[in-house]
Amino acid sequence: MRDSFRDLHSALDFMQCEDNAFDQVKNLINMSGFGKARLFFVGNGGSAAIASHMATDWMKNGDFPTFCFNDGPLLTCITNDLGYENSFWLPIDMHGQIGDVLFAISSSGKSPNIISAVNAARGKRMNVVTLSGFKSDNPLRSMGQVNFYVPSDNYGTVEIAHLAILHSILDEVMADERK
Repeated sequence: MRDSFRDLHSALDFMQCEDNAFDQVKNLINMSGFGKARLFFVGNGGSAAIASHMATDWMKNGDFPTFCFNDGPLLTCITNDLGYENSFWLPIDMHGQIGDVLFAISSSGKSPNIISAVNAARGKRMNVVTLSGFKSDNPLRSMGQVNFYVPSDNYGTVEIAHLAILHSILDEVMADERK
């Protein structure tokens, strides 16, 4: 168990992101022309659980309109008819608007449906924040306006780090609103 905590501590210490990445994300959220940005969260597996958790917390605690496309009938319909790589592309294409923010979460950074979601968001002129891990040259790592990379090949370490990053951003946004 100590090794897991040591790995998480090391990954967070060596996490790679742009200078002032947290402030950059807050700026993307505040630049929305709709008052408060609408926030979209996508991920697969454990990252889908993080996406759902964060969509709920940002809505309840941050008072943001949020979307997380993890409804079973929606996913099975789209994946059956359009292919799994389009599971998030279609909902983002239908609902995304200029200035909205997509949080694209993928431990590997190479999930085709997450890459497709980012491309859909870019087509809608949405802002994109990526969270990835595993290999440093993963494609998702460079696709957002702000990119968080966790240098670990351990799912648990990457997923917990992604959750901590997103909670930290929300906490900072909420603290700013209280000022």
